[in-house]
Amino acid sequence: MSGKHRPRPGAAGTNEAKKKEMAWDLDPNHTSVSFSAKHLGLATVRGLFTKVSGDVELDDPNDPTTARGTVTIDAASLNTGNEQRDIHLRSKDFLDVENFPAITFTANSVEHLGDDQYKVDGELTVRGQTRPISLTYEHGGTAADPFGNTKVGGSLTGSINRSDFGLTWNVPLGNGGLLVGDKIKLEIDGQLVETKEAAAVSAEAEAEASRAS
Repeated sequence: MSGKHRPRPGAAGTNEAKKKEMAWDLDPNHTSVSFSAKHLGLATVRGLFTKVSGDVELDDPNDPTTARGTVTIDAASLNTGNEQRDIHLRSKDFLDVENFPAITFTANSVEHLGDDQYKVDGELTVRGQTRPISLTYEHGGTAADPFGNTKVGGSLTGSINRSDFGLTWNVPLGNGGLLVGDKIKLEIDGQLVETKEAAAVSAEAEAEASRAS
């Protein structure tokens, strides 16, 4: 009997653990981060952020509850289709992008609600203020693109009150209302692609496991 210590299955550094440690990047070409708010309490103004990145770990691409990671948004990439409005939203009245260039969302836990619906609890940081929020995730599934890259996709939706993050600028109206609504609806629709390093480690672990069997 050998005196060498045999690592337990799934222990850090073992092939099983390496196979499970799957790192993913947000695919910027197939990801959108959008928001909307009420103007005068009547019309809905919509906008999006054109620069977003993500660092996500997903042990099982078919099980969103194994996901954790952070999405980082370039606050200055905001675009509502109106240059004057965008300049104002980037100013100190709102996002103050010069002092707070990044908006981040960190997913801490994912709970399966049924079918393809999940609840994602995490922390959103806007203008240097971090608050816990819950978003709803609809899992789109997994697929391989024409180049052989594994993709995972879905949509995150939810809402926040901007005043919770210090975005309190407004103009009172004669009817007692406000120019800009406090409630902001959020939607992140996109895809994750497995990093090349993680894919290589996973393939190596599968090959070694096959040779050992």
